[in-house]
Amino acid sequence: MHEASLAGSVLRIVEQAAAREGFARVLRLRLAVGALAAVDEGALRFALAAIAPGTVLDGAQVDVETVPGRGRCAACGAEGPLPALGAACAASTSTSSSTSAPGPTSAARSRR
Repeated sequence: MHEASLAGSVLRIVEQAAAREGFARVLRLRLAVGALAAVDEGALRFALAAIAPGTVLDGAQVDVETVPGRGRCAACGAEGPLPALGAACAASTSTSSSTSAPGPTSAARSRR
């Protein structure tokens, strides 16, 4: 279950932002998780809830958005949705593709 490790990384990132930006509490945490990342949302929520008490995430509302997979076909260069790893390209029918990550998102909204 890599969700516990992900939750720990999320907490570390938020705590670093709190130290840098001077806030003590997160009211709402918004995460974007790639559909191809094999992350169990329930397990991630459970892990975050388990480590939150006594931290800047204590009591924070957690929103998790699943971001569709995207990829680039190695054969023709077409970019587009990638419903599953190894899925065929709609343009060339090649199954050789690379995934691309979503852009940066806001990880936390805080109140000073």
